[in-house]
Amino acid sequence: MRKDNQSGVSEFLLLGLPVRPEDQNMFFTLFMGMYLTTVLGNLLIILLIMLDSRLHTPMYFFLSHLALTDVSFSSVTAPKLLVNMLMQNQSISYAGCITQVYFFLFFGDLDSFLLTSMAYDRYVAICHPLHYTTIMSQSLCFSLVIVSWALSCVSALVHTLLLARLSFCGDNTIPHFFCDLSALLKLSSSDTSVNELVILTVGVVVITLPFICILVSYGHIGANVLRVSSSKGMCKALSTCGSHLSVVSLYYGAIIGLYFFPSSSNSNDKDVIVAVLYTLVTPMLNPFIYSLRNQDMKGALGNILSKGTRSP
Repeated sequence: MRKDNQSGVSEFLLLGLPVRPEDQNMFFTLFMGMYLTTVLGNLLIILLIMLDSRLHTPMYFFLSHLALTDVSFSSVTAPKLLVNMLMQNQSISYAGCITQVYFFLFFGDLDSFLLTSMAYDRYVAICHPLHYTTIMSQSLCFSLVIVSWALSCVSALVHTLLLARLSFCGDNTIPHFFCDLSALLKLSSSDTSVNELVILTVGVVVITLPFICILVSYGHIGANVLRVSSSKGMCKALSTCGSHLSVVSLYYGAIIGLYFFPSSSNSNDKDVIVAVLYTLVTPMLNPFIYSLRNQDMKGALGNILSKGTRSP
């Protein structure tokens, strides 16, 4: 194991996915297809929102940022996973590992804040429809996105700087397919109490509080929907929230399953499987959820395709 003056190691070994060697090619093909679907699907959402003026609304403004975040979030881990599976090389440099931790936390936190902004947008649209354009002004939308990016940057930077001060003088094997923060803390030979305290504190800000805000927003939406006398109005309200609720359930469901129901100390297979769910599966499903359940997105796609067929 090569030594590094500051960290104690110059590289880590990623154990990867808990699959048999003879199944590596099959899973490589599967994950390559999932990653390409994620990238192309989310980029298509961004393109449709840019080209169709009817989608220039607060909800789709937030959705475009969410799609960009999902592409970036998957790109933090998937390419390295695919390269390791293809080349049978499990190593990652110390600098590469620290960098991966930063961007993984950054885009993960950003996902949480953007989902919260979208929940607030749906709350205003359904509970205060007459004041929607006034409340969800362009300046407020830009402010929410800027604050989301800034808070995510600060949160990820704090964790990364605290991680960089730790020493790793013993085992350098990470039982995961990417540099997971909790796995790295277990490997460290330094005192990690400060890191664990910051994880708990910052986690409340970037995960728990946004989740509570989403629950409160949809609690008000649910109460408002129940007061709607017409079934048509109820169906319209539910259709506008269905896509977002599906994404929220996938995102927070994976996080709750991972951190509230941790695996046993001698087995990390469940953690790895859940990580695959929220780093690859959820970002891949988002374009399908928003396109299949959203009439505006399907209409925009139809318009683009029809223009393409009419062009000489």
